[in-house]
Amino acid sequence: MAALKFVRSVWESFRTTSGVEPRLIDTMRITAAEPGKVNFELPIEKQHTNRLGILHGATLATMVDTSGSLAVASRGLYATGVSTDLNVTYLNSGGKIGDLVKGEVICDKFGKTLAYTTVKFMNQKGDIVARGSHTKFVAAAWKDEKNIVDELKPAVSESKVSEATRTTLSGK
Repeated sequence: MAALKFVRSVWESFRTTSGVEPRLIDTMRITAAEPGKVNFELPIEKQHTNRLGILHGATLATMVDTSGSLAVASRGLYATGVSTDLNVTYLNSGGKIGDLVKGEVICDKFGKTLAYTTVKFMNQKGDIVARGSHTKFVAAAWKDEKNIVDELKPAVSESKVSEATRTTLSGK
């Protein structure tokens, strides 16, 4: 429960202080969080779509960026660092207005300098529509007085969380 509360507080900080998140993905909801893993969803609205009326790739890219930061927050960093690399692979249409896109992001590696995250997006049927990765430079973030890193250590190592997620994804 501590991870969920903390991640939601970081998300609220994004919504009140950032320029991008409140304009594009303000209706994104954090549905679950534990150290190293965050689940979220976004009801698709007009501002999330392209001229074809389907979920715009830029919306998904923004969610890769933001969710990567929230995965870092799930490990206890309030200031979540800055992006050094971001990748999105689009596999299927994410949906249309009125649909719900869901995401799950994992903090694969959490170090003193860099943090690495991966995210998958699913449509309402549970089909994977996109996946992404996000690398964050976090060295300066360790100095934030709002951090609770010691309270949010994962029960298993990052590699085991990441492997469990990959196993779930592949259906093995």
